[in-house]
Amino acid sequence: MRNQSNGTDPCKNMPPFAIEIIRQMDVVSIILYSVLTFMAAVSALVFIEECVYIYKKVPANKKSIIIWVNGAAPVISTMSCLGMWVPRAVMFTDMTSATYFAIVVFKFLIMMLEEIGGDEAFLKRADKHKLKISTGPCCCCCPCLPHVAITRRTLFLLKLGSFQFAVLKLIFTILSIILWTNGNFNVQDMSITGASIWINPFVGILTIIGLWPVSIIFMHLRTTLRTRKIVPKYAMYQLVLILSQLQTAIINILAMNGTIASSQLLSSPARGYMLSQQLLILEMFIITLVTRLLYRRQYDPLPEENPANNDNTKMVPLTASV
Repeated sequence: MRNQSNGTDPCKNMPPFAIEIIRQMDVVSIILYSVLTFMAAVSALVFIEECVYIYKKVPANKKSIIIWVNGAAPVISTMSCLGMWVPRAVMFTDMTSATYFAIVVFKFLIMMLEEIGGDEAFLKRADKHKLKISTGPCCCCCPCLPHVAITRRTLFLLKLGSFQFAVLKLIFTILSIILWTNGNFNVQDMSITGASIWINPFVGILTIIGLWPVSIIFMHLRTTLRTRKIVPKYAMYQLVLILSQLQTAIINILAMNGTIASSQLLSSPARGYMLSQQLLILEMFIITLVTRLLYRRQYDPLPEENPANNDNTKMVPLTASV
């Protein structure tokens, strides 16, 4: 498809400036952008109100952790709204959202430990059990893996597995921006000499490693923390991950392959990014409202574990040594 007026191919152009988007809006576009912006604003306001509630009602050791976890959907919604209005900033808004969620992964693990009473309470409750490490996303297909004793070293390694993702994701984000300013990084450049083809797969590996400890801890605490609604909380956390990472990646791949057609102002990749931002605003708005219901509760101490309750969904009991 070729623009006859200037002889350029709109499917290869850079994303338009924000003012160009505004000037080309029709009635339907105005309504769509207004509604999505309203949703993003409501998500941010709900998060602020939730922060006030958490600050007043939640114990000091859980305040910042729960605020971080609660902020995943509103932050992604806000960044998506900025990317929708300013298409040329999509790379930066996506990086900001992904970096924030990398921190949320670590914070969610810490939140589960704090809900049970902290590290010491976790080690005390787990004194007679082992950890089953054949869980997703790394080893769900390896049931033959041995169980691991729960010790301080094991707990440290689990924390380190998620913490490295938060730190290295931030480092690679900064590195990508630096390379972009020098013309060496382009998310659409999939050639072997491009920086994106090397950085993105490595970040993907770090993501899988970072999610694994959270899954291990969740599988062993989901029964103990059932009164804390940990299962729906974990479901919302996983949903944010799938929608913000996997869904966005699929749409972007389809756009770069030309499956998503270009429009008068937007090239195929730019239109794919735009569709992704608009979907995320709607999805994160719904998740924000659901998350508010899950975390708005009384934070009473967790009752003592009943030693007679040997539910299989809890931790794996230790076997006697021969």
